[in-house]
This record gives sequence, C-alpha cells and structure tokens, in this order.
Amino acid sequence: MSKLIILDRDGVINEDSDAYVKSVDEWIPIPGSIEAIGRLSQAGYTVVVATNQSGIGRGLFDLDDLEAMHAKLSDLVLDAGGELAGIFYCPHKPEDNCNCRKPASGLFDAIAKEFNLELLTGCPMVGDSLRDLQAGLSHNCTPILVRTGKGKKIESLLMEQEDQALQNALIFDDLSLVVDYLLANQEKSA
Repeated sequence: MSKLIILDRDGVINEDSDAYVKSVDEWIPIPGSIEAIGRLSQAGYTVVVATNQSGIGRGLFDLDDLEAMHAKLSDLVLDAGGELAGIFYCPHKPEDNCNCRKPASGLFDAIAKEFNLELLTGCPMVGDSLRDLQAGLSHNCTPILVRTGKGKKIESLLMEQEDQALQNALIFDDLSLVVDYLLANQEKSA
C-alpha cells in the first residue's frame, strides 16, 4: 500500500466556521488545499479525511448535507488530479461520549481497520486542533499542525502539553506547505 496520510477537514481543507459549516454553499476550500491533495495523490499517497461533524448531532444539518459537502470535496480533488481514499466522520455531540469523536481513537481505529493496518505508526495526521493531533497519537501518527482554521490559536498550547510528541509536532502555515515538506522529504528518502 502507498503511504497513508490523514487530514482533518474543517480548518485544514476548507474554511472553518464557529457557526459550523452546514451546507455545500458554506463549504469553501482554503486556497491551495485542493491542489495540495491532488499533489499528494499523484505522489503515491493514500489520502484519508477524519472529521468531527457534531453539527449533525446538534441538528444543524443532516447526512444529505454532509454527503453533498463531501461530494463537492471529492469532485474538486478529482479535478485536481487526486483522489480521496475515504472520508471518516463522527456525527456525535461532545456530550454523547462516543468513541469516534476526536480526540478519541474511533475514527483512527476505523481507518486502520479499513486499510488492514494494526497501527498507523508514522502516518502524518494533519490538523488544526489539539484533539486532531491527540487522536492521531492514539495510533502513533506523526502530528502536523497547520496554522489555518484554529491552528494559530492552539500553536502556543503545544508547548504546554505533557506529551513530547505534541511538543515536537511539525507546524506549517497551511496544507500546501505540509505537502511541499512531505514531498521534498519523500524524494530525499527515495
């Protein structure tokens, strides 16, 4: 299997909103993010999205709305010469105490199972929140923070974490720069 990479959605691929991204019209890609996913695919990466979507549990939008957003995402990635191998989401509210809402490991358990991997060791997990990176660490993913979305606000929190892996997380301005870094290092190790 090619190299796996896991991306958060809101704040990494598309613009985030404190009022939730509730419709296909509100789903607006961050400049360069779709092209970055295309470049990852073309370089042999298996690209997967893991996203909390509590707006469903809160009744702000329904599964049809979510599927329309994900269809838009997939179509744009295809147009950019890429492909998404899967989109894994948690529809629950925080108070539901489910196992799939990041920082819990459920979405990552499902990804590992889907791709027949025991752990996702070394797999890059790109997120804009602490819970994204913590969820990735449940499977020994390499934490990468982007400053888009909520990333700038939580960057300073990484140093306060007890977990050394969080303190040492790679930090980039956006997904496009993450991809530049990964592809440059892929060439070095080839």
